[in-house]
Amino acid sequence: MFHREGQKIILITFFLVSGAILIANFFVELQWLRLAIQITALLILILILQFFRNPKRIAVRNFDEILAPVDGKVVVIEEVEEKEYFKGKRKQVSIFMSPVNVHVTRYAASGTIKYSKYHPGKYLVAWHPKSSEENERTSVVINTPKFGDILYRQIAGAMARRIVNYAEEGESVQQGDDAGFIKFGSRVDLFLPLDCAITVKLDQKVIGAKTCIAAFVEKDER
Repeated sequence: MFHREGQKIILITFFLVSGAILIANFFVELQWLRLAIQITALLILILILQFFRNPKRIAVRNFDEILAPVDGKVVVIEEVEEKEYFKGKRKQVSIFMSPVNVHVTRYAASGTIKYSKYHPGKYLVAWHPKSSEENERTSVVINTPKFGDILYRQIAGAMARRIVNYAEEGESVQQGDDAGFIKFGSRVDLFLPLDCAITVKLDQKVIGAKTCIAAFVEKDER
């Protein structure tokens, strides 16, 4: 199953690869060169297909958990000053996606979209400390039943040149559903309440709509 954002690219690549294979077969006399062209063309098609794959994920929806919005590796867990929306301290968890990861963005929690904004910007490498504030990005805030407002930010990397964001202010969304796509290498930041419990570790590999990133902590009213 492939993501709808890749349908056009997959179709164009398929025709170009087919053309390259046929041209090499009929017009390239050297066998080693003909095979090299054909194998290279097939490898390009396979890379495009694997990049736009969209495995079906059925999240076990739970108001007490924040799930990973994407596949990748946890590269940041720290307390930061979130300047765009909260203008205050939040726990940040950042997930880096390499070109071989699934690049579908999924809603980390169920709730109502309160804020959705696109920011043009630079294309620093996704793990650069300033990429969260200076790169092309989208910021989305979900109001959740247990955690209150949480923010996730899709960030373009050095290779990424298009961020797709489906979140619209005022709509209700469900944990694990398709929230967008980032093309060719990127990162997603989560900004969570200070009193939640982070359940992942640095360098841990996570799976979108499957891995729990944070858990709700009941407040002691005494």
